[in-house]
Amino acid sequence: MSERQHRDSARHAEADNPVLIGRVADTTAQRDRGALDTSVTRLLFEYLGARDVTLYRLIEDGGCSRLARRASIVVGEDQPDDDTVSDLTTLPRASDDPAWMQCVTSRDLVQIEREPGTQTSLFPIEDNGAIVGLLEVAADETMPPRDTQLVCGMLRILKNQLALLDYGERDTLTGLLNRKTFEGRIQKLSYSGKLAWLGLVDIDHFKNINDQYGHLVGDEVLLLVAQIMGQTFRGADQLFRFGGEEFVILLEGIDKTGAGIAFDRLRGAVENYRFPQGIPVTISLGYTRIIANDLPACCTERADAALYFAKRNGRNNVREYESLIESGALVHTPKEGAIELF
Repeated sequence: MSERQHRDSARHAEADNPVLIGRVADTTAQRDRGALDTSVTRLLFEYLGARDVTLYRLIEDGGCSRLARRASIVVGEDQPDDDTVSDLTTLPRASDDPAWMQCVTSRDLVQIEREPGTQTSLFPIEDNGAIVGLLEVAADETMPPRDTQLVCGMLRILKNQLALLDYGERDTLTGLLNRKTFEGRIQKLSYSGKLAWLGLVDIDHFKNINDQYGHLVGDEVLLLVAQIMGQTFRGADQLFRFGGEEFVILLEGIDKTGAGIAFDRLRGAVENYRFPQGIPVTISLGYTRIIANDLPACCTERADAALYFAKRNGRNNVREYESLIESGALVHTPKEGAIELF
């Protein structure tokens, strides 16, 4: 028996004992997306004896699918996951690599020889009927069927775990991220040192909509506004519902001008949308830059001050906190002690 065959035999034997089962149990105990991605990647890297294993997520960017690396483990080197994207245009497109594109379009395993002596296996990651990511495994030899079955099983576990996380992190009506996930997400952005913005959205005169048309229609308006938000912003941008008619947007990798354009594009999209029964719906929006080591309550308070200014000055408009302070239009004194969001 060759050394390679002996190693494979030992590895396959491990798959039939409690060791691998214990590793899978440890993986499914993760409650953080980044830690879960890294744990799955590391388990597969160690079990498969691969040269490297990389987990990507697909981000939609204006009709173009881009690949953001979530976790990558290479022989002798660990590359930590990174949930923030400084600039979408720097990410590779799925169409840049024929094998990536084939995997996405065929929704099936693709195995190729990228270079002599290196066999690459690409696995699609699906969620709700859509391809949301790719797993790439590079090894010395073509992956045998037994190993491909293991990888597919681990990806199903990953999918199920992410679905459980989604259940706890998302608003049941709109499908947007919910309020309790906000603090962790914004802290990760503030510590990353990357350019990022927080926008607060409020539907103008929403109480009148509920009073005049009923709460069922009001819920439909909330759902439609959430859908417009999803269509307006990029796949990397994070959208939250804070309850009632209040929404939060976290933008990253975009400058001040771009942030203003993006937020006003949402305002215009809502204003021009044909809502049920011809209901006129508009939004007001206040936003602020997320600074290094920003506290969630502090940056939310700044954006809320800009939002309040927008609502007091005609509604259906977008205001930036820093510009209002600089011009003297707004004098805002941060509250002391604990801050209640909204």
